[in-house]
Amino acid sequence: MASRLEKALQNPDSMKARILAAARRLFGERGYTETTTRLIARTVGIDISTLYYHWGEKRDLYEGVIAAINEEILGQFRQIEQRCRGASLRTRLEIAIDVMCDYLFGHPEVAHLILLAYFRTSEHNVLLDINMDKYIGNIAVAMGLAADREHVSVQARARILALWNAALNFISGQAFFRPMLGIDPAAYEAVVKETLKFILVPAFTSAHDPETLPGAPGD
Repeated sequence: MASRLEKALQNPDSMKARILAAARRLFGERGYTETTTRLIARTVGIDISTLYYHWGEKRDLYEGVIAAINEEILGQFRQIEQRCRGASLRTRLEIAIDVMCDYLFGHPEVAHLILLAYFRTSEHNVLLDINMDKYIGNIAVAMGLAADREHVSVQARARILALWNAALNFISGQAFFRPMLGIDPAAYEAVVKETLKFILVPAFTSAHDPETLPGAPGD
């Protein structure tokens, strides 16, 4: 039997999907605690009982949002793996930055939710990044920072997280940072990508050696 999330994803026009979309936006804007089921129901234009019928309690709905995001992130990382095969480390890094930024700029609530989860996990005890360890291993191999997924060094993991977290902060902080630069949203996206590449590509490539990254194949 299909889960609530599977039903919502299979039919984007369904009531389950409409509730999920509203909850995702509101959780991203306000966080878990400040987003109530009544607010979600009011946003969708339904009675609270209808929300409970389709999704159950707030935690159930939040977990549905997180599960959907995790699947999306996995899809982005798979895309990076596919596009990176056979390329130089510099090219692999540039592809990873482009793919991650495109996804996060297209779904800004994801960056907000992840950053909120980093600092407020005790509020609801729901882990956003339940698959991150697996994803980091996949990206480490795809980028040539490890020989296999089971032997990814601490240094490689930290560097992948540095790339990921830098992108999260630029996207989540766009309303704060963009006015400082005096540019429009399209220009901001381009500048963020260029800046991440300017800082991270030389850092990764200069440190890419067997002694620094144990188990990493030569580039």
